[in-house]
Amino acid sequence: MQEDIDFYFDESKETMDAAISRLGRELVKVRTGKASPSILDGLMVDYYGSPTPLKQVANVGTLDARTLTVQPWEKKMLEPVEKAIFAANLGLTPQNDGVIIRIVIPMLTQDRRKSLAKQAKSLAEDAKVSIRNARQDLMKLIKQAVKDGYPEDMGKRAETKAQDLTNTYSKKAEEMATEKEKDIMTI
Repeated sequence: MQEDIDFYFDESKETMDAAISRLGRELVKVRTGKASPSILDGLMVDYYGSPTPLKQVANVGTLDARTLTVQPWEKKMLEPVEKAIFAANLGLTPQNDGVIIRIVIPMLTQDRRKSLAKQAKSLAEDAKVSIRNARQDLMKLIKQAVKDGYPEDMGKRAETKAQDLTNTYSKKAEEMATEKEKDIMTI
């Protein structure tokens, strides 16, 4: 029966780890006013009729602290890449010079900074909801194990351990959001 409880904990840890890594990926996409190729992560380009990730059709880099460059591997792909950047509605305006696409990251206004900080908090809250859902599932499994004959005092210890695990992951999500918020609000 202890192996089952350990298995439940491992499963919950994996779910919580997944929530934290998803939060990390989502926070990277939130702009901070600095050029980062990760802003364009997940952008799909129409590559000969099939949606393809931008990274597979072009090289994305930074020219300076506020300028991204996108250089498609095929010259024919300049226009589809430019259209995809416009269509992504990222608030960015690509400039196509026939060889390379430059994207100047505009300075963020104070209102936009506050909006992005709010978005970061919202993403962290979504991650914490996933973490709490994993805890809730784990608690149900522990309570069921107690009903099925697992010692009650060990069940209480397992519930305390589950809450500690949840608190640890929730704190990690909160710290990630706070760090991103600080980065966004830095001028």
